[in-house]
Amino acid sequence: MPVFPESIERHDEVQLHEPVLIAAFRGWNDAGDAATFAATHLSRVWGGRRIASLDPEEFYDFQAVRPNVHLMDGITREITWPANEFWAARAEDRDVLLLIGTEPNLRWKTFSRMIVSEARRHGVNFVVTLGALLADVPHSRDVPITGTAADPALVERLGLTRSRYEGPTGIVGVLHDAFGHEQIDSASLWAAVPHYLAVTPNPKASLALVRQAAELVGIEAPVEDLERATATYEERVTEIVAGDEDVQAYVTALEERVDEIDTSELPSGDALAAELENFLRQRNQGEGA
Repeated sequence: MPVFPESIERHDEVQLHEPVLIAAFRGWNDAGDAATFAATHLSRVWGGRRIASLDPEEFYDFQAVRPNVHLMDGITREITWPANEFWAARAEDRDVLLLIGTEPNLRWKTFSRMIVSEARRHGVNFVVTLGALLADVPHSRDVPITGTAADPALVERLGLTRSRYEGPTGIVGVLHDAFGHEQIDSASLWAAVPHYLAVTPNPKASLALVRQAAELVGIEAPVEDLERATATYEERVTEIVAGDEDVQAYVTALEERVDEIDTSELPSGDALAAELENFLRQRNQGEGA
């Protein structure tokens, strides 16, 4: 399917100098909304402005990803559609292009070509994707962040882990493949989120992603508000856990296990993705039984 110009709505024209692209998508890449919350934070603190958005009509099954209805002034109804928006920012001496969106249901190849084309249009020379996955980690310890890349030279230069994962993937994996074919370097950062907490967004995981992403691209990012949100999050979660003996015992066991594990042995982001995919597959089979 060809990429039609009307598939991208432009809101502002900007000239960016060799920007880095930071992307995050809602969906199974985004446990606890940590990745998209982190990307939104970066856009805000770096003064990002929306410059373009993709028409959702071509890429979503609206029975699976439904639009939301909101009341404006308590009277007027407004529909919010699944969005994929580009934001441009100038942070210190480096320009940044941010893509914050929702994983599409349809036409992933076309979607990826459009993202790569937009990156080319603005002269992007490096891409970082953010993700978050459910894992057996306690909320009371530092958030494990795994950085992966496919290119051996990039892995060595940035101190990342070479991705060796084989199996089902999400739009993040497809985009990295598309950028690789265009000779654009890319890396992926994954945060491990406690699977026993239904906290959305998870500010602690977002804070860890923001810090790691800022370090990776060499741009300072203020995090004071995320630090305050994290302190409140930890306090409230600790109170909840303390009120349930079974959950408290489980968290203690996780803490002991994590404290004993060599950090170099922690699973990669792709391995965590594979674990989550397997969990979802087994759950869906159970529901269909």
